Amino acid sequence: MNEELQVLKEHLMRKRLKRTDQRETILEVFLQSKRHLTVEELHNLVKYRDPSIGLTTIYRTMKLFCECNLARANHFEEGRVRYEQHYKTAHHDHMICNQCGDTIEFVDPQIEKLQEKVARQFGFRMTNHRMEIYGFCEKCQRGKMRDTTEIL
Repeated sequence: MNEELQVLKEHLMRKRLKRTDQRETILEVFLQSKRHLTVEELHNLVKYRDPSIGLTTIYRTMKLFCECNLARANHFEEGRVRYEQHYKTAHHDHMICNQCGDTIEFVDPQIEKLQEKVARQFGFRMTNHRMEIYGFCEKCQRGKMRDTTEIL
């Protein structure tokens, strides 16, 4: 947390913005969550620590976090932005549950090599990529199977 806090302080100084307890509280809660959160979900967690922090403050703060690479905004298919920790985080891809919205991060060296191979075949110089797989997590699949058996 200390390193991330220093990154935020330096960014605020560059932008000539004030360091506030609210921003630091949001950062601490965000880093502790270890999940992909919407602003609303983060707000629900933050309000336990400081009920005076409003939704607008969290929106603005998450924008700051993205600017200094503490957070990354993911625009998944559900139409909502979900933020994940980005500072010193290795590349990974995502599987997103269509039902509950849970996100599973994964890395597969074979997929990475295949993407590089395909890019080379087309003479394309890849600088970055993002892979998102949509479907149903194990928990929701079990729930769907239970729902189906109850009908029979």
